[in-house]
Amino acid sequence: MFTAHVVVTIVGAVLAAFSAGSVFFHANWVVEPLREYRVPRSWWPWLGAAKAAGAIGLLAGLFVPAIGVAAGIGLVLYFAGAVITVVRARWFSHVPFPLVYAAPVVASLVLGFTA
Repeated sequence: MFTAHVVVTIVGAVLAAFSAGSVFFHANWVVEPLREYRVPRSWWPWLGAAKAAGAIGLLAGLFVPAIGVAAGIGLVLYFAGAVITVVRARWFSHVPFPLVYAAPVVASLVLGFTA
Protein backbone atom coordinates (compact mmCIF):
# COMPACT_ATOMS: atom_id res chain seq x y z
CA MET A 1 0.00 0.00 0.00
CA PHE A 2 2.89 2.35 0.77
CA THR A 3 4.36 1.93 -2.73
CA ALA A 4 0.99 2.71 -4.32
CA HIS A 5 0.71 5.83 -2.17
CA VAL A 6 4.15 7.04 -3.22
CA VAL A 7 3.52 6.39 -6.92
CA VAL A 8 0.08 8.02 -6.95
CA THR A 9 1.37 11.00 -4.98
CA ILE A 10 4.21 11.52 -7.44
CA VAL A 11 1.77 11.26 -10.38
CA GLY A 12 -0.53 13.82 -8.73
CA ALA A 13 2.38 16.17 -8.06
CA VAL A 14 3.67 15.86 -11.63
CA LEU A 15 0.21 16.57 -13.07
CA ALA A 16 -0.27 19.59 -10.78
CA ALA A 17 3.20 20.90 -11.67
CA PHE A 18 2.52 20.37 -15.38
CA SER A 19 -0.75 22.25 -15.04
CA ALA A 20 1.01 25.08 -13.18
CA GLY A 21 3.72 25.27 -15.83
CA SER A 22 1.08 25.40 -18.54
CA VAL A 23 -0.38 28.49 -16.93
CA PHE A 24 3.01 30.12 -16.27
CA PHE A 25 4.16 29.59 -19.86
CA HIS A 26 0.75 30.59 -21.31
CA ALA A 27 0.17 27.35 -23.20
CA ASN A 28 -2.50 28.17 -25.73
CA TRP A 29 -4.54 25.07 -24.90
CA VAL A 30 -4.79 26.37 -21.31
CA VAL A 31 -5.14 30.13 -21.69
CA GLU A 32 -7.76 30.04 -24.45
CA PRO A 33 -10.26 28.20 -22.21
CA LEU A 34 -9.39 30.55 -19.33
CA ARG A 35 -10.36 33.46 -21.56
CA GLU A 36 -13.54 31.69 -22.64
CA TYR A 37 -14.43 30.99 -19.00
CA ARG A 38 -13.81 34.70 -18.32
CA VAL A 39 -11.17 34.10 -15.68
CA PRO A 40 -9.43 37.46 -15.18
CA ARG A 41 -5.88 37.48 -16.54
CA SER A 42 -4.65 38.98 -13.26
CA TRP A 43 -5.63 35.71 -11.54
CA TRP A 44 -3.55 33.46 -13.80
CA PRO A 45 -0.22 33.81 -11.93
CA TRP A 46 -1.99 33.12 -8.64
CA LEU A 47 -3.73 30.06 -10.05
CA GLY A 48 -0.43 28.71 -11.33
CA ALA A 49 1.25 29.44 -8.01
CA ALA A 50 -1.49 27.59 -6.13
CA LYS A 51 -1.01 24.51 -8.30
CA ALA A 52 2.78 24.71 -8.00
CA ALA A 53 2.54 25.01 -4.22
CA GLY A 54 0.18 22.05 -4.16
CA ALA A 55 2.61 19.96 -6.20
CA ILE A 56 5.49 20.81 -3.89
CA GLY A 57 3.30 20.17 -0.85
CA LEU A 58 2.28 16.72 -2.13
CA LEU A 59 5.92 15.75 -2.51
CA ALA A 60 6.81 17.19 0.89
CA GLY A 61 3.92 15.18 2.29
CA LEU A 62 5.82 11.99 1.59
CA PHE A 63 8.14 13.07 4.42
CA VAL A 64 5.79 15.22 6.54
CA PRO A 65 2.28 13.76 6.14
CA ALA A 66 0.46 16.81 7.53
CA ILE A 67 1.88 18.96 4.72
CA GLY A 68 0.74 16.41 2.15
CA VAL A 69 -2.77 16.34 3.58
CA ALA A 70 -2.97 20.14 3.55
CA ALA A 71 -1.64 20.29 -0.02
CA GLY A 72 -4.01 17.54 -1.13
CA ILE A 73 -7.02 19.27 0.37
CA GLY A 74 -5.94 22.55 -1.21
CA LEU A 75 -5.59 20.94 -4.65
CA VAL A 76 -8.93 19.16 -4.35
CA LEU A 77 -10.58 22.48 -3.49
CA TYR A 78 -8.72 24.17 -6.37
CA PHE A 79 -9.88 21.61 -8.93
CA ALA A 80 -13.42 21.64 -7.49
CA GLY A 81 -13.37 25.40 -8.11
CA ALA A 82 -12.17 24.71 -11.64
CA VAL A 83 -15.13 22.39 -12.22
CA ILE A 84 -17.50 25.06 -10.89
CA THR A 85 -15.90 27.65 -13.18
CA VAL A 86 -16.31 25.38 -16.21
CA VAL A 87 -19.94 24.63 -15.34
CA ARG A 88 -20.73 28.31 -14.79
CA ALA A 89 -19.26 29.04 -18.23
CA ARG A 90 -21.52 26.29 -19.62
CA TRP A 91 -18.64 24.38 -21.20
CA PHE A 92 -19.86 21.03 -19.95
CA SER A 93 -17.61 19.10 -22.31
CA HIS A 94 -14.60 20.54 -20.44
CA VAL A 95 -15.65 19.25 -17.01
CA PRO A 96 -13.53 16.06 -17.24
CA PHE A 97 -10.26 18.00 -17.59
CA PRO A 98 -9.98 19.30 -14.00
CA LEU A 99 -11.26 15.93 -12.77
CA VAL A 100 -8.32 14.18 -14.44
CA TYR A 101 -5.94 16.38 -12.45
CA ALA A 102 -7.92 15.94 -9.22
CA ALA A 103 -8.21 12.13 -9.40
CA PRO A 104 -4.63 11.25 -8.39
CA VAL A 105 -4.72 13.85 -5.63
CA VAL A 106 -7.87 12.30 -4.17
CA ALA A 107 -6.33 8.84 -4.54
CA SER A 108 -3.18 10.05 -2.80
CA LEU A 109 -5.23 11.36 0.13
CA VAL A 110 -7.17 8.09 0.41
CA LEU A 111 -4.04 5.95 0.16
CA GLY A 112 -2.26 8.19 2.67
CA PHE A 113 -4.95 7.55 5.24
CA THR A 114 -5.01 3.80 4.62
CA ALA A 115 -1.24 3.25 4.34
